[in-house]
Amino acid sequence: MPTIDTEDATLGSADVGDGWIHPMFSVDARNGDFARGNYDDDRADLARLPVHAQVGAAIDLSRGADGKTTSWLVLRSSNGFHAPNRSETRTPRAWYESNNLAAVVFAPLKGLRTAAVYTIKTSPNHVSGTTHEASVSLAYAGKDGFGSISPTFVVTTRTKGDGGVYAQAAIEPGVDLGNGERAPRFSVPLAVGTGWRGFYGAQSGDRLFGSAGAALEAPFLLGTTHGTMRWEALALVRDDRLAALSGPDGETGTVIPLVTWSLSVAY
Repeated sequence: MPTIDTEDATLGSADVGDGWIHPMFSVDARNGDFARGNYDDDRADLARLPVHAQVGAAIDLSRGADGKTTSWLVLRSSNGFHAPNRSETRTPRAWYESNNLAAVVFAPLKGLRTAAVYTIKTSPNHVSGTTHEASVSLAYAGKDGFGSISPTFVVTTRTKGDGGVYAQAAIEPGVDLGNGERAPRFSVPLAVGTGWRGFYGAQSGDRLFGSAGAALEAPFLLGTTHGTMRWEALALVRDDRLAALSGPDGETGTVIPLVTWSLSVAY
């Protein structure tokens, strides 16, 4: 089934069993809360370990003559939490974001998926304002050739909030470390993104970032529930102006290490 990241609207996938509705749950912990090369008002360290909990479902809408699903409705909610540091004990910000999306995903060709996504991003304790985003997302996957590097592309415009346009392209070539459906997989995620027309805030101009690193995925099966554990380490590189936008209390480095552990299950 298709999965969609609530931060940047990129398309992914998850193994599921039979049926027409597929619930999913995931949790991840990381040393910083970057999104599209941007950072909020906190430093990138383990003293404020951000944790994200995500719940959602993919609902089969149509099937082809071969019985394979050709379109889905995807619903997903991602909620960010962290333990406030000492200076925040009077105004804790533990639940600092709730991103919620709805999308229709199509599979027009073998290996190709396209999606129209609408995301509403809110801050339950008013750390930031509410924004709405409309995105078009594409992903292609296959065993060899172009599909083996798992290219993705997404373009987003803000319909409420700071405005602007964002685009991101990524690939993730990898190799299976064994045989069978649940063999571990090592991959190299690479991405480049750009925001323009004030996407990163008023008078931010046109900004650019890139990221590169390594990831290890270990699929597993619990009864009829499919799961994946993933470890990822990235170096995120931002232009000077984008780094400076984090503010005096934020992470203003142009090269940032980002380490993430995640666990996801889908039925």
